[in-house]
Amino acid sequence: MQHARYIQRRGEIKRYFNGTALDRWKKLATDEPLNRIRETVRAGRDQMRDLLLSYLPEDLSGWRILDAGCGAGAMSVELAGRGADVIGIDLSPEMIRFAEAAVERLSLPGSVHFEAGDMLSPAFGRFDAVVAMDSLIHYKFDDTVAAFSTLAERTDRKIVATFAPRTIPLTVMHAVGRLFPQSDRAPSIQPTAKLRLERHLMLQAAFSGWNVGRSECVKSGFYTSQAIEVIRQ
Repeated sequence: MQHARYIQRRGEIKRYFNGTALDRWKKLATDEPLNRIRETVRAGRDQMRDLLLSYLPEDLSGWRILDAGCGAGAMSVELAGRGADVIGIDLSPEMIRFAEAAVERLSLPGSVHFEAGDMLSPAFGRFDAVVAMDSLIHYKFDDTVAAFSTLAERTDRKIVATFAPRTIPLTVMHAVGRLFPQSDRAPSIQPTAKLRLERHLMLQAAFSGWNVGRSECVKSGFYTSQAIEVIRQ
């Protein structure tokens, strides 16, 4: 799936999260006070993390899990706290260093290994589950479907992930966001219709023997994201 459009987009995302946005995303991962808009984003991400975790067993002992687009590592820590052996992958080396520093102070039942790289790389091996929270929302629809398929080929139990739902308020917010100076812009989010995504996933050869499970939306001020669960039968 490493075609030119995906590689170009991956580079844009890496530059943004390793540069302009780095300090903002570090602050989101702490208890540091934020402005009103970013507080809603932090609250929304906390709700979404809890929702995705609710799609997984409380006891993950013996599970090997990929935290795809791990950012500051909050999800990885929660998964390892349930006993999983977690590999947290992020495009930003700086975010990986931030995550590693935070985990060094913790004692967890499972394990966490962080690495900067492409979450789709086959070098990371097979997994019992993949968690991809807000890490596919910047890719075009076809690239998102292909990414899901690539992950499914190396996943034995389930994938829990998010996408940006196609809603009018979200479309308006993204349009307003385009008004900020170029240096402050995140790579644009690609809204996706839920039923279209589910239908296309089930048409992929990689998802033969899989079923779509739960799907719920989290809305918190300037944060809107939809969870999806896909289960291997």
